[in-house]
Amino acid sequence: MIDSTACIEPGAAIGRDVSIGPYCVIGAHTVIGDECKLMAHVHIAGHTTIGPRTAIYPYASLGTPPQSTKYRGGPTRLIVGADCDIREGVTMNTGTEEDRGVTTIGDRCMLMVGAHVAHDCIVGSDVTFANNVVLGGHVAVGDNAVFGGQAAVRQHVRIGEGAMITGLSGVRADVIPFGLVEGERARLVGVNVIGMLRRGWNKAEVHRLREAYAKLFFGEGTFRERIEAVANSYAGDNLVTKVVDFIRSGSRPLTMAVYRPQLKIQE
Repeated sequence: MIDSTACIEPGAAIGRDVSIGPYCVIGAHTVIGDECKLMAHVHIAGHTTIGPRTAIYPYASLGTPPQSTKYRGGPTRLIVGADCDIREGVTMNTGTEEDRGVTTIGDRCMLMVGAHVAHDCIVGSDVTFANNVVLGGHVAVGDNAVFGGQAAVRQHVRIGEGAMITGLSGVRADVIPFGLVEGERARLVGVNVIGMLRRGWNKAEVHRLREAYAKLFFGEGTFRERIEAVANSYAGDNLVTKVVDFIRSGSRPLTMAVYRPQLKIQE
């Protein structure tokens, strides 16, 4: 299922039952997993691995060299997981020598039209990028995060598991797991309740997380004191522990809350 106009360089490895459409270009040292589907005019540069059953739509360009003045031309890589949906015009760059040397996308991710993943990013599984979302270099994104259209994330920022970044948000600092941020200069405005309920967390668990959130960002004492108080009060709570551990492990600024949450969870 390889169109006669496609160009596949020597050294590329193509899995079984792969479909490659018209005018696609596949570089050397590329690995295409079983049952992948590449539409017309897809460009995959060398040193790129695409997981099985991933669909790539026209004019996507994957595995091109990083847009970094520090890149020295080394054989850095891009790895895309299984069952991803990569829509028209998406771009992803390989890593740089100054970091891990690899850009990584997890399984079952959906990247809509015009999204961009820069060098050395680590994107988890089940992540959704709406149209024209852009990640700067060295960004880390947890599983199940969702980005609204035209959101932009500054380099080196961490986006926690299950976070929701609303459209047109400019994210300059780390976002806690399950956080909800919005705004041109993004601020934390609550917990991603709808997303959590959709993914199977029950209302009691979500309510406890929102209680902890209120104490963490609006309680008495310094922020450092509130972190320790919440960690002690909610010891053993899986969701709260994820948030506390994320904050403790960070070395860069944190996106802070601006609204006190209402603790009633809507049906």
